[in-house]
Formats: sequence, C-alpha cells, structure tokens
Amino acid sequence: MSWTNNTKLAASVNNVSFVQPNIALLQSHYFNQSKGVYTIDFPAIPPFKFNYTGTPPRNIFVTTGTKVVMLPFNTSVELVMQDTSIIGAESHPLHLHGFNFFVVGRGFGNYNSSKDPGSCNLVDPAERNTVGVPSGGWVAIRILADNPGVWFMHCHLEVHTSWGLKMVWMVNDGKGPKQKLPPPPADLPKC
Repeated sequence: MSWTNNTKLAASVNNVSFVQPNIALLQSHYFNQSKGVYTIDFPAIPPFKFNYTGTPPRNIFVTTGTKVVMLPFNTSVELVMQDTSIIGAESHPLHLHGFNFFVVGRGFGNYNSSKDPGSCNLVDPAERNTVGVPSGGWVAIRILADNPGVWFMHCHLEVHTSWGLKMVWMVNDGKGPKQKLPPPPADLPKC
C-alpha cells in the first residue's frame, strides 16, 4: 500500500519489517548459503523505544530486511510482544510454526520490565502455538528451542503479514542424532 507522500505502510517486529527472500530460507540455512539471502542481526530488543500505547512518534525508524534470530539448540527464550497504537490499537493473533509455547503473562498498556514479571504464571501456563496480543497491551511467552530448522512467527491477519509483521527463528542442530535437521529428500526441486 503506497501513500500519497511516496511512503509505504509497514508493520514490524523490533523495528524490522520482514522482507520475504527469493530463495527458501530453509534451503539456504541447510546448505549454509545465507550470503545475500538473510542476516543474523535481528535486534533482541526494539532499537527505538517509545510510548507504544500512547500517541506514536512521527517516525519509528522501521528498517526492512530478511533478518533472523539464530538460536542454539535447547535455548530457553522469553518473548514479550507489545501491541502499538501507531494506526490504532488492535489485537494481533501471532502464530509460531514448529513449536508450542507457554503463555506466561499478559496485560494492558506498556509492558513494564520492573513490575510485570511478578504477575507472570510460571506454575501452570497455557500451552499454545498462537496467541492474541491484546489490543493496547502485551503478552509474554516462553519457548524451548528444541526443534532445529527455520520457523516463521507471524500475525494471522494476512494484511499485517503482507506489511512485514513476521519474523524468523533459526534453531541450530543439537549434538544428538535426533537433534539435527534431516537432509532434504534427494528429489526435492530447488527453489
């Protein structure tokens, strides 16, 4: 979608609007051919912070690219997903391929790293592969990266995905024989 001032609407995760590459990510990862396909410099935290649920700034410094998160096998990850009011507060159903995760917390307003972890449920959290980020709020999930491969996480609202509201987790092989990404079939067509 283009606007009259030659800008383009983009959605992002940690200020990165995902660009789908022309080569399959799984193929390039498996054959160690990432050059020109993706980079592993996805920011762990948003590089530009603002009042996410208040009046947004005029520029949130979104970049575009095929940046991925590279995780060692069996890494535990806690991820806080925050809704913003850039266009308007909206619930986002975010889905992660390849894993179930635990929903350990949720709230409204901006996530507060000093206060909100105290309200998280670490005893019997719900297990899901899709979670709604509340309109004007946040949700915290925990993932155990024990499934080697390339896994998309994206908003299930198709228009948001087309705007770049998606990201990729690459989980490296473990040491055991059942902890490795199997090779592609010999007859798999190349992309």
